[in-house]
Amino acid sequence: MVGTTALTAAGILVCLVTAMLPGPGPKAEAGADVAAPAATQAGTMPSTPTSPSTSTSPAPPTDSSHAAATATAAVGTTTAAPPPSAKATPQAASSTAPSAGRIQPGTTYKGVATAYAAGDGNGACLFGPSDDLMIAAMNTTDYESSRACGAYVRVRAASGASITVRITNECPLPCAPGQLDLSEQAFAKLADPKLGRIPITWSLLSPQTSGTISVRYKTGSSPHWCGIQVIDHRNPVAGLEVRTTKGWRRLPRTDYNHFLSADGSGCGGAMRITDIYGEQLTVDGTALLPNVAQPTRVQFAPH
Repeated sequence: MVGTTALTAAGILVCLVTAMLPGPGPKAEAGADVAAPAATQAGTMPSTPTSPSTSTSPAPPTDSSHAAATATAAVGTTTAAPPPSAKATPQAASSTAPSAGRIQPGTTYKGVATAYAAGDGNGACLFGPSDDLMIAAMNTTDYESSRACGAYVRVRAASGASITVRITNECPLPCAPGQLDLSEQAFAKLADPKLGRIPITWSLLSPQTSGTISVRYKTGSSPHWCGIQVIDHRNPVAGLEVRTTKGWRRLPRTDYNHFLSADGSGCGGAMRITDIYGEQLTVDGTALLPNVAQPTRVQFAPH
């Protein structure tokens, strides 16, 4: 009895102690305490909106800045050649010829005039002898690998005297840009030949003429190779094309004023001639006859 009573009392005491201890709490609340910070990091936005920061990073480039850069590049392109004025003008209003080289229409150039004995009038352009000795040799820079050949220029001296000459020759260095080496006959109409050297201004002309263009194949031309020359043209020639089985083919130009077909394609066929103003003239029915000037029925328009 004593042992049984003691065991019963001990069990009652254990139950009383256990009932008095605090419990662990609901598991759901413990999970919420851990999950709340994670939910905030995942993008929970504050209830009050804030203003965006303007100091974190620069704004990306806009289309207007790109347009400004393009406009600057365009101005550089239009002023690469000597323009009529220092101010860039819209292409539609510009007097610049689309196919002109260094020598631009509507532009006055300054330089000096010297004189040389022109002989029979032939020169680097290989136009051949001529009775008309109102001619000139263009400095190498403005000669531009024969682009100036056949150009007519009006030359003015400080005295007011003026003449028109045709470019038939090249004046090598030390002839400077802007310099014209006139035939002695032409120089004498501007100043006393004893002066030898005078300041001048000059500009490109598109003169009146009743003649038509002629074409001439170079000596040695054949169906396998040919050189083509344009003569008696009113305006400077910018390019020449020949018709081939694959269409029009533009020929390269030499510094002795011929357009070459190295493989003979197009030799003896139709050709298309373009002046510095962009006008194109088509010539049909030319014969492959070396060193023979063949007149055509066409001429460039005056400007």
